[in-house]
Amino acid sequence: MSRRVAIITGGATGVGAATARMLATRGHNVLINYSRSAAQAQTVVDECIALGADALALRADVSVDADCRALVREAVARWGRVDALVNSAGTTRFVPIADFEAVQTEDFERAYAVNTIGPFQMARAARLHMGPGSAIVNVSSISALTGNGSSIPYVLSKAALNALTLALARTMAPAVRVNAVLPGMIEGRWMRDGLGDAAFERVKAQAQAGAALGMISRPEQIASAVCWLLEPDSVVTGQLIPVDAGQLLGRPAPVTEADKPPV
Repeated sequence: MSRRVAIITGGATGVGAATARMLATRGHNVLINYSRSAAQAQTVVDECIALGADALALRADVSVDADCRALVREAVARWGRVDALVNSAGTTRFVPIADFEAVQTEDFERAYAVNTIGPFQMARAARLHMGPGSAIVNVSSISALTGNGSSIPYVLSKAALNALTLALARTMAPAVRVNAVLPGMIEGRWMRDGLGDAAFERVKAQAQAGAALGMISRPEQIASAVCWLLEPDSVVTGQLIPVDAGQLLGRPAPVTEADKPPV
């Protein structure tokens, strides 16, 4: 039986890299897209090959339509089709959510270009090569639901990605299923680099304290949800699924003596 084929944007680090490794163990060949992290992308390729997959890394900017089409063209030339597309590439400029004056028009333009337009362009390029049993998963964020995140442009771009997910699920059915996972805070380099170590640890502690499970997620835990949505016999489509250790749900208030009913 031939291996399935997956394209993963932003596949060199974080959720994208974890998804590539997991799909390699589940019978997929993987095309790993990166924009800057060439060395990390090659490491992921080597790991996937060691797990039994055929894999390659390609540099591309998903905000550029020609780059998106080139990624799909390379996957089809090498493996003949596309079964899975994971839109994991993302960008932000960290700006405190209440600092209106620090936000620039360019922040909106770049966030939308990568976080929203990029996934559309990838879906458009891949659609004619995706048959029954194929699926797209967009990596969004609970920021789109809470209105809080690394910046207002980031929050809006992820909300738009959620709407795009629904539109694609409707228009690409019945052949292609489209869903989104909405992570909460994730342990990893992306937020740590953006916030700095001290701020990252402070925000992490706050997130853990407020989450129902008392933790934040690891990239592998998000990847597990992505891979579940990519299963060829799944009937899930058009869903926006928080994978956030219960950050949206929150932790119940502790019961005090005053809350207990009289005996």
